[in-house]
Amino acid sequence: MQLSRYSAPEFDPYGDNRQVGSDDGWRAPVASAPLAATLSLPGSKSLTNRELVLAALADGPSTLRAPLWSRDSELMIEGLRQLGVGFERMPGAGGFGDDLRVTPTDELVGSTTIDCGLAGTVMRFLPPVAALALGPTTFDGDEGARRRPMRGVIDGLRGLGVDLDDDGRGALPFTVHGFGRVAGGELAIDASASSQFVSGLLLSAPRFERGLDLTHSGERLPSLPHIEMTIETLALRGVTVEQPTVGRWIVAPGPIAARDVDIEPDLSNAAPFLVAAVVAGGSVTISGWPTATTQVGAHLADLLPRFGARVERDGDRLTVHAPEPAEDGGRGIRGVELDLSEAGELVPNLVALAALADEPSTFTGIGHIRHHETDRLAALAAELNGLGGQVTELDDGLRIEPAPLHGGEWKAYADHRMATSGAIVGLAVEGVVVDDIGSTSKTLPQFTELWEQMLG
Repeated sequence: MQLSRYSAPEFDPYGDNRQVGSDDGWRAPVASAPLAATLSLPGSKSLTNRELVLAALADGPSTLRAPLWSRDSELMIEGLRQLGVGFERMPGAGGFGDDLRVTPTDELVGSTTIDCGLAGTVMRFLPPVAALALGPTTFDGDEGARRRPMRGVIDGLRGLGVDLDDDGRGALPFTVHGFGRVAGGELAIDASASSQFVSGLLLSAPRFERGLDLTHSGERLPSLPHIEMTIETLALRGVTVEQPTVGRWIVAPGPIAARDVDIEPDLSNAAPFLVAAVVAGGSVTISGWPTATTQVGAHLADLLPRFGARVERDGDRLTVHAPEPAEDGGRGIRGVELDLSEAGELVPNLVALAALADEPSTFTGIGHIRHHETDRLAALAAELNGLGGQVTELDDGLRIEPAPLHGGEWKAYADHRMATSGAIVGLAVEGVVVDDIGSTSKTLPQFTELWEQMLG
């Protein structure tokens, strides 16, 4: 069965999973009792979008089992479909939608426009693929996407001899003029703003005529676990990435093997639910937790005990138990001093937790998240302070002092992790209203349904 939803003349990136609140926003439910919930989660966005690119460039068809169906992944599918890749939905057993058969095309073809939405993986992973296509491919996205850093992709492709027109903006929109081949070879880029600059080039590198010898030229490289994830997904398809020194990656030209893949649950999307146990009391269990993984969300098992929680592993189930309440009536949530340079996507939910702690907290190493879906440092400070919090922006982080919070509007800034952070605060504070809970459809369209399920 061919993917009819993706052959429609006008693609709806939200598909059937659009979630919106009322015109007045979504009133975050307050936890009225300790939690006792067990949840399953959809597939990892980071793994799904990497596997989609590799399957599209592979030497034969691949099947992705339990992929994520969300705005980000569907934008990736539609972008690859525009370049000629075939997709077929197949009945899935994961509980969150169909499996997906991906059939590469003999020849990638451009002469199209790709909508990136607000998805960093789409805007940074697909331009190197488009460089391998014949014809021009224009990339654009949501208004916020035009503010996201793209210089590493643009300079990188130009350094490989690709003709790219951005009118000097160094950002979206731009057009990649593909000639069906990329020479490859040695390249240096500054990936300080996003590790996705490196991952995007590595994913397509085996298809470059001379492969790729890539060096990071900047001082700091954030989110290294995401690059390790890229290297592992390549390795499982028969592609070796050599790392002779820190910040250098070498990929030889060669085939990318077709492979059937089981997508792990998204552990970063587990964060608001596991944090909820710490805030509301009781416990929350996530099933399907992998024994070994490159996902950043796996750090939650080590980070949440720093706040006083107790974490328990039982096979493929991870459970977080709330701290014991403090003798003075506090929640027993401890303050923390954390460098989260390798786990930036967990910051919004952990900052929401810290705002409800009994002690001050400081988060550092996260200046790069100013360039995510929104300036997350400024957004977190603004929204928490707007509810009575005491949050101070640092050069590369945030300082949070304990303060009584009150209800009010919580702006999501079209950012899924800001929206879920508002839901966390709302567990303990009556009257928190998230203005755009539908932004969670970016990576977790079922968020409100699962949130309600968790609350019983």
